[in-house]
Amino acid sequence: MNRIACILFLVGLTTTLIGQAGENEFGEGLSRAALLLTQEKVVYDPAYYSMDYPGGDVPAGRGVCTDVVIRAYRILEIDLQKEVHEDMKANFHLYPDLWGLSGPDPNIDHRRVPNLMKFFERRGAEKAISGEAGDYAPGDVVCWNLGGAVTHIGIVVDRWSQDGERPLVVHNIGGGQVEADCLFEYRIIGHYFFESK
Repeated sequence: MNRIACILFLVGLTTTLIGQAGENEFGEGLSRAALLLTQEKVVYDPAYYSMDYPGGDVPAGRGVCTDVVIRAYRILEIDLQKEVHEDMKANFHLYPDLWGLSGPDPNIDHRRVPNLMKFFERRGAEKAISGEAGDYAPGDVVCWNLGGAVTHIGIVVDRWSQDGERPLVVHNIGGGQVEADCLFEYRIIGHYFFESK
């Protein structure tokens, strides 16, 4: 009996470690994609743009915080514009009703933090929110409330603060696509790890 229990334990442990290795690999890839974006000069521009669908983007050199996330995922061949739009088309009533829309809009829906939060939640990508730096891994997506109804989003990367206490984040809060030591600067309202299947 002990031998069978030991074998079952080892099988379970191996399965868990393989799953974590896959998660770490994807997270590292998303981290590298986000860091690659910091090499591009981008002006903060929250304007509404009509864009291609699928695969649409705002003009090069423009964007907001959500565009960092969208572009990083797109480097890994995951089109959040398409994924969010398809889910909203089928489940519009489940998404935040903050903009007075009567249906989904593939030009803007994926560029709104509350919609991305709902999408990640619906995909089972939620992780615990904590004040512990070790709970945030490369490739995690973090959302903040900056005060009032102002939300923000960024990607945790595999670089650390100068004091070695916190992972850095790639985001655009007005100064372009940059890496910054801002993980705990604002109130965290969402923590996700999303890898499209």
